[in-house]
Amino acid sequence: MGGSGGFGVRREPGANETVDVRAALSRLRRDSGLPVAFGGLRAGAGCYRINELAGTETAVLRGLDIVRGNGLGGKAVALSRPLAVTDYSASSVISHEYDAAVAAEGLRSVLAVPVIVRRRVRGVLYGALRRPVRLGDRPLSAAMEVARELEQALLLQDEAARLLSVSRQPTADDPARWEEVREAHGELRGLAQQVGDPLLRQQLLAACGRLVTASSPRPGTDGPAPALAPRELDVLACVASGATNAEVAERLGLRPETVKSYLRSVMRKLGAHTRLQAVIAARRVGVLP
Repeated sequence: MGGSGGFGVRREPGANETVDVRAALSRLRRDSGLPVAFGGLRAGAGCYRINELAGTETAVLRGLDIVRGNGLGGKAVALSRPLAVTDYSASSVISHEYDAAVAAEGLRSVLAVPVIVRRRVRGVLYGALRRPVRLGDRPLSAAMEVARELEQALLLQDEAARLLSVSRQPTADDPARWEEVREAHGELRGLAQQVGDPLLRQQLLAACGRLVTASSPRPGTDGPAPALAPRELDVLACVASGATNAEVAERLGLRPETVKSYLRSVMRKLGAHTRLQAVIAARRVGVLP
C-alpha cells in the first residue's frame, strides 16, 4: 500500500476487470475466513492501485498506490509470490512506508498475493485480520486459489479483446486475412461460453454477429438461412476453424457424443453430408463468416 502520488501513466481498470476483482475479494473472504479483503490492478509502471475493498470499516485504503518493493504488497509483487506477516506494523521483513494507512484501518495480520497474467504481475490481493495471529495454510491457500481464478478471468478478457480487435478489421480482398477472421469467430464463440459476465458475453456474441454480417452474401442469393441453435453455431464455428470433435468438446465443455449430435443436426438442417459441406453451406447462407 502506498500514498497516492505520480508514478507514471495510470491505467484505470475497465468495468469488467473491476467486477472480477470485486468478486475475487468476496471469494477470498468466504474461502479464507479472513474478514477483510482489498486489492487492485496495475495502474502504471511499477504501481498497483487499491480500488476495491471488502469488509473494511473506513475508506482509507481506497485509491492508495502499491509501489513495487514497498510494504507487504509491493514485496509480494517484486518477488512474484505470496507473503504474510503476523503483525504488519511490527514486522521486520517488510518496509513501513504505509503503516499509517494500515493502522487507520486497524489491521494487524495481513497476507498479500500477486495476480500474475502471462508471467507479468497485473495486480495484488490482500486478506487481513484486526488481531496479530499467525496465518496458517488455509487462508494462504485460499487466497492463492482466488488469485489463480482472477488470473484466468483477466487472461480471458485479454484474449477476447485481441479477438475483438481482429473482428473490427476484416478485409474481404485478402483471403489470408479472412482465414484469421474466421478463426477469431470460432474462438470468440468458444470464449463467450466461458465468460461469466453477461455484458462481456453479449459483446463477444455481438462481435461474432459483425463478422458474419461483414462476410454474408447479398440477401436472398442462396435462400433464407436455416435456424441453427446457438450451441449448434458454437460447434460449427469450432469445426470451421479446423477443430476435431474431441477439440470442440474440450473447448466448449461438452461430451464428444454431444458434439456429434449437434453436428448431425446441423448437417441435416443445411442439407450437408460432411463437416466440410456443412461449413461451406453455412458460409453460403450467411451464418458463418
